[in-house]
Amino acid sequence: MSTIKDDPGFELETLAEPYRIKAVEKIRLLSRAEREKVLKDAFYSTVYINSEDVYIDLVTDSGTGAMSDNQWAALMKGDEAYMRARSFFEFEKVVQEVLGFQYVVPTHQGRAAEHILMGLLVKQDELVLSNTHFDTTREHVRHRGAKPIDLVGDVLWDIDKEHPFKGNFDLARLETALERYHERVPFVLITVLNNFAYSSPVSMENIREVKRLAKKWNKPVYFDACRFAENAYFIKTREPGYSDKSIGDIVKEMFEGAEGCWMSAKKDAITNIGGFLALKDEALTRRCQERLALFEGFPTYGGLAGRDLEAIAVGLREVLDESYLRHRTDQVAFLAKLFKDEGIKVSLPAGGSGVFVDVASLYGHIPPDAFPTIAMLCDLYLEGGIRAGAFPFHFNIVDAKTGELGTKVFQFARFAIPRRVYTKSHFEYIAKVMGQVKRNAAPKNKGYKCTYAPPVLAHFFSKFEPLG
Repeated sequence: MSTIKDDPGFELETLAEPYRIKAVEKIRLLSRAEREKVLKDAFYSTVYINSEDVYIDLVTDSGTGAMSDNQWAALMKGDEAYMRARSFFEFEKVVQEVLGFQYVVPTHQGRAAEHILMGLLVKQDELVLSNTHFDTTREHVRHRGAKPIDLVGDVLWDIDKEHPFKGNFDLARLETALERYHERVPFVLITVLNNFAYSSPVSMENIREVKRLAKKWNKPVYFDACRFAENAYFIKTREPGYSDKSIGDIVKEMFEGAEGCWMSAKKDAITNIGGFLALKDEALTRRCQERLALFEGFPTYGGLAGRDLEAIAVGLREVLDESYLRHRTDQVAFLAKLFKDEGIKVSLPAGGSGVFVDVASLYGHIPPDAFPTIAMLCDLYLEGGIRAGAFPFHFNIVDAKTGELGTKVFQFARFAIPRRVYTKSHFEYIAKVMGQVKRNAAPKNKGYKCTYAPPVLAHFFSKFEPLG
């Protein structure tokens, strides 16, 4: 909760929004009977539920935020010229100022940037070392015939244990992996505020040590920067020595010494579409631009309209505002507290993009092969018309002592909070529904069987049927 201290002796904790609402969108809660039919028609997968049939949508914070008045105004300035549009140079200037990389390649979203860069840097049988890979990053590595390796610390697997930086690399695992497999490692990837690490940040100390180890083995460092500002805010508020530094200065220190980054602008640039590569090396940039022209568009628009580039430029500046970041993270913490009050086990302290729930604590009676995560999502929709995200993910891990590769299955549910969209009343409703799920729905649910699952990004396309 934000604390206001304007006068000596006056202190007020509040979750008041640092903005006024200028436009609204109508939402509708379907009846229980309607929700039952919708879920059946959607193959018991919330992925197939139409947006108009969802009351509160927390499936992702990507591209679902509300743009500001300045962003909407910027759309009108869009230069839609095919080549060397004015909007590109405004966008390029802001990326350079905020992130510190000289060369900027726009793409239609983050996965397009991954596709381009992975195609140039990753080869068959290589190992990409990261704290945790985002889902599309993971699949792009696999698409190249390589293997994504997740080197996050053991604290991630213990949801009950509080740690301010659960997204940190396990440095012992990283060092072991580099010693044993360095010839197969093209680069080291630092993902800041990944969904698959409870959206918990990476500390500056950890980032510094990762860069040191990578340099020792002559490996370049890249960032997945989709939530870079949220990560910087947590460094400022949780890590000693940073409370007096600006978000902008912390961001510059985070990226210092890295070869580049890719970013989905749909997160911390608070836009509905867009992404980019930001790089240090001119020759690599030229190769990226050539692939961009083949798959996305000309180098100065990269699959986006000029108006999109203008909105991203504004969003990248707005996201550095501490009042925005404080409210953003306070909303997540508030929902986490409400869940905890309802007896729901969540990861604490809360991270940036949303609240992460321990599914096993609610659905421990359902074996993993009966998809307890799907059971929770279906119950959540049936009880309150809410859509969240959950699916079992397989992590590739390294033993810190032996260097042997292994796998670990990770199951959780994420309640992702769109930026500047929902208010305190919505969160109170969500918590009451989750309480209802815990008391009434979960004990009755016997689980689900999968009727269809593709080999790539199964959580986007799988279909299910209830057991019993």
